[in-house]
Amino acid sequence: MSKAIGLLSGGLDSSLAALALKRQGVDVTCVSFVTPFFGSAKAEKAAAAMGIPLLVRNISEVHLAMVKNPKYGYGKNMNPCIDCHAMMFRLAGRIMEEEGFDFLFSGEVLGQRPMSQNLNALKAVGNYSGHADRILRPLSARLLPVTPMEEQGLADRELLLDIQGRSRRRQQELAADWGLLDYPASGGGCLLTEPAFTDRLRDLVRFEPACDPTDVELLKAGRQFRISERCKLAMGRNQEDNERLKSLYRPDRNYLLRNQNYTGPLGILSGEPDEADLEKAAALVASYGRGQNEPLVDVVVEGRSVQILSAAPMSRDESSRIIL
Repeated sequence: MSKAIGLLSGGLDSSLAALALKRQGVDVTCVSFVTPFFGSAKAEKAAAAMGIPLLVRNISEVHLAMVKNPKYGYGKNMNPCIDCHAMMFRLAGRIMEEEGFDFLFSGEVLGQRPMSQNLNALKAVGNYSGHADRILRPLSARLLPVTPMEEQGLADRELLLDIQGRSRRRQQELAADWGLLDYPASGGGCLLTEPAFTDRLRDLVRFEPACDPTDVELLKAGRQFRISERCKLAMGRNQEDNERLKSLYRPDRNYLLRNQNYTGPLGILSGEPDEADLEKAAALVASYGRGQNEPLVDVVVEGRSVQILSAAPMSRDESSRIIL
C-alpha cells in the first residue's frame, strides 16, 4: 500500500482529494499549516469526519517572511498564493522524506483560480517547492501530465478525476456520492484575501518591516490607529478584545494603556513611540472610556516602566483621521 501526505484546508476540494486517494486504497495522512492568516480548525473537523490522521504545524515565522517578499507577487489583495502553495509543499515534503511517505497531494483544481491554478502556475508551484515530481493533484490528474506516482503504480490514474474550471457542481455531486455532507462554503478562510485586513497589514509592513507574527495578531484585535510613522495603537472594542490584547502584550516590546479611574478599552502601542506619541495614544484611550467627556483623564501607561499621563480625550473627528 502506498502512503501519501496531503495539504488539507478543510474545504471541499482538499477533502475530496484526500477521499479520492483513500477510496483507491492509498494510506492517506494530511497536514494543516497554521499562520496568523489562517488556522487549522476546519481541517481538524474535516479530518475527523473522514477518519484521516491530521498533522498540525505552526509555520508563522517562515510564512510571514514569505508574505513580506513573495517571489511571484500578490493576487488581488496581499495573497501570495503561488508562493504560499509552494512553501506548503516544500514543508510537507520534509515531512514526506522524514516519515516515509511516497508522495504529496493537494486539492488544487486546474482553472479554478485564473492566476494561481492555471497550468503554468501549477508547474511553478511544483518547481519552486522542490518536489515537482512527487506532487499529485487527484481532482485534475487526468487532465495533467502523468506523474511518476501513476507510472509506479502508487496511484491509479483511472480512479483519479478530470475536474477543471470554476464550477463546483462536480465536487458537490462527488461529496453527496461519497457521504461528505458537512463542508464549508467555498472561498474565505485566508485573511490575506480580505481587503480590510490587508490594508492594515500593508500599513504594518510599511512602517514596521521587522514586524513578527505577534504584531500581525494585534491587527486582528479591536480598532487600529496609526499614531505616527513610529508607532500604531490597537485598542479593544469590548471585553473580549481587551482580553485578547492583554494576552498579546509584551512589556519589552509594547506599551499597555488603560484608563485609571474609568472603565474603558485597553490599548497596545507598538513601535518606537516618543513622548508625543505616548500622549496621543493616551488621549485616544481616554476618548473611548467612560471619562470621555471629562477635561482630563488619567491614563496608566505600562511598559519598560509605569507612568500616568493626564490626557484630554481626543475628539472623534481627530480619531477618525488616523483609524486604519
